[in-house]
Amino acid sequence: MSNPNDPFFSIGTRLEDRLGRSGTIHTPHGDIETPAFIAVGTKASVKAVLPEAMKDLGAQAVLANAYHLYLQPGSDIVDEAGGLGKFMNWAGPTFTDSGGFQVMSLGVGFKKVISMDASRVESDDVIAEGKERLAHVDDDGVTFTSHLDGSKHRFTPEVSMQIQHRLGADIMFAFDELTTLMNTRGYQEMSVDRTQSWARRCVLEHERLTAERVGKPYQALFGVVQGAQYEDLRRKAAHDLETITGETGRGFDGYGIGGALEKQNLGTITRWVNEELPEHKPRHMLGISEPDDFFTAIENGADTFDCVNPSRVARNAAIYVPTGRFNINTAKHRRDFTPIDENCDCYTCANYTRAYIHHLFKAKEMLASTLCTIHNERFTVKLVDDIRASIEQGTFYEFKDEFLGRFYASKKV
Repeated sequence: MSNPNDPFFSIGTRLEDRLGRSGTIHTPHGDIETPAFIAVGTKASVKAVLPEAMKDLGAQAVLANAYHLYLQPGSDIVDEAGGLGKFMNWAGPTFTDSGGFQVMSLGVGFKKVISMDASRVESDDVIAEGKERLAHVDDDGVTFTSHLDGSKHRFTPEVSMQIQHRLGADIMFAFDELTTLMNTRGYQEMSVDRTQSWARRCVLEHERLTAERVGKPYQALFGVVQGAQYEDLRRKAAHDLETITGETGRGFDGYGIGGALEKQNLGTITRWVNEELPEHKPRHMLGISEPDDFFTAIENGADTFDCVNPSRVARNAAIYVPTGRFNINTAKHRRDFTPIDENCDCYTCANYTRAYIHHLFKAKEMLASTLCTIHNERFTVKLVDDIRASIEQGTFYEFKDEFLGRFYASKKV
């Protein structure tokens, strides 16, 4: 897609009686066949892995974090380098998030965990034990205290758009406030209204910057749907975002489904949102990567996903295989000279044994993280690719039952 008037998303095969579908997102740096998993390279790098390795394992696109790149090395440097893709030697499509996740993670100190329980105590002043509040929200924006050097920084919707335009990703997200499931209903209502107000400002600033930065490829903008576990708030947030059209009449090119989500209600919440959103625009699930969650979200209309989990757990020796997840640094693998998964086509499984990787972890060698991240990212990318193929072949439900039955079999015993 070289200009904003070209088609951005096309739908392929639909799931019968469900909102799920396959499709194609068209970007200036190539197409993304959906459903697709977007690998997270927070600081313009998937930790421990070369960008070339990510391409070889089948990743179609990568997502970087606007807040972290703003702090280091600076969005102006990335802009001067020719944009995110050129800076990190990644030729394919790129995403950047808005800094909205840091509103929550730096504000209350919690990592975003999908299985958060909404039945826990409600409090708008909650903060993780041993953490300092590094983000303070008001209606105009957020004041951050840098975790690197303690310096103060101010993010507004306009600032987030300016940073993301300089980063140059093909797809970027509107600045939003990510809440936790522990926030009160009253705060969630206020936060949805605030995110809606910020979304309008993001669209206007995006239009201004698009017109100003002539000669640059068009960058698509996704609005972010919040509303926590409440059906009326989720539906209102989705509907209201669709009404934002800016001065050009274009509005958002797609939508992100954000917020801390109750795992047991993931499918229901995804369906609420996607029943309100326009069918001809793509929908991205922020922070999702467990196998059962992929099937549930895709069935209910999600198109793309991102999450740090595959690489994060790999660095702690946790490995995904079709029969479940296990830790490779345990004693049983010390003399296991077979691959992680004999049926996996990744570089790690083609060349290395469980015993060798076990040794690398015990010896605290950095290569352990590299080899395990390659495998976990390949597992995750391929799973979503296989789900896409099953939709197009009309075998989605059979594949879902077979895969999940095998992956979670040990939990049913």
